[in-house]
Amino acid sequence: MNKILHSEKQSLLFRDRWIRYIHALQDTICTALEKADGALRFVEDRWERTENGGGGKTRLINDGKLFEKGGVNTSVVFGKVTDAMRTQLKIDGSSWFACGLSLVIHPLNPFVPTVHANWRYFELYNDHDETIDRWFGGGTDLTPYYLFADDARHFHQTLKKTLDPFGAGLYPKYKKDCDAYFANHHRNEEMRGIGGIFYDYLRPAGDADAEQLFAFQEANGNVFLEAYLPIAEKRRNMPYGEKEIQWQEIRRGRYVEFNLIHDRGTLFGLKTNGRTESILMSLPPRARWIYDYQPEPGGLEEELLQVCLHPKEWI
Repeated sequence: MNKILHSEKQSLLFRDRWIRYIHALQDTICTALEKADGALRFVEDRWERTENGGGGKTRLINDGKLFEKGGVNTSVVFGKVTDAMRTQLKIDGSSWFACGLSLVIHPLNPFVPTVHANWRYFELYNDHDETIDRWFGGGTDLTPYYLFADDARHFHQTLKKTLDPFGAGLYPKYKKDCDAYFANHHRNEEMRGIGGIFYDYLRPAGDADAEQLFAFQEANGNVFLEAYLPIAEKRRNMPYGEKEIQWQEIRRGRYVEFNLIHDRGTLFGLKTNGRTESILMSLPPRARWIYDYQPEPGGLEEELLQVCLHPKEWI
């Protein structure tokens, strides 16, 4: 009994540390993005779950000089495992806890890429409130509308540099997993962008391994701004016109399709009675669908599409 109580106390301390880290990271990222935009500040919407437990802080930015729409959200939520979760999410237990940060930034200029990232931690409990499973997941990926090889290499190299201290084989594996995950399977596996890294169900074997995974998650969260902001700053003042806006909106349509059809985070939030406004914050403010649209052969738009259809090794 004492061993079980000690284990559960350690679990609570671990969760508290993760919650504090996620909230601090939200502050850091929002401050940096506000500074980069130069016009607007994030507006915070605090919310609580009425049916189960927990809540979150949704922070939004709209109609800025650099960022047309963006959100940097944190949530700390828990509840009972429902039949829908068992059937559709393959989660089997009595209750659960989840905490994470999720962000999506949609820039105004079509030459600046959209970016997504999330870092999360999940625990599953039995009828006696004992932890029976836990795991980390997350990653970040880049969705450009026009391809710049230097930007792609910078983004991927920054992520690789962060992962290498934790294992030389992690970047190639998680890059491949990202290419496979962020694809519209209903469109011949067309990726929504040029990928990044993606990982899920990283289960610690014990307390020491849990600390290693915690450090791994921290490293990935802390490097996000270094990976993305230099690209946004480099491209923000490039001139563009109606042609580039139309292509941006078409590619944003692909982004919408992935998020609503395939994304596990979106499905998890909706299936657990999450806050719909915060979950769908990831959708762009503008998108377009043109029947059987084909970009001009040899053009910059086709160059981007070919990379989405045939993922490249950027390093």
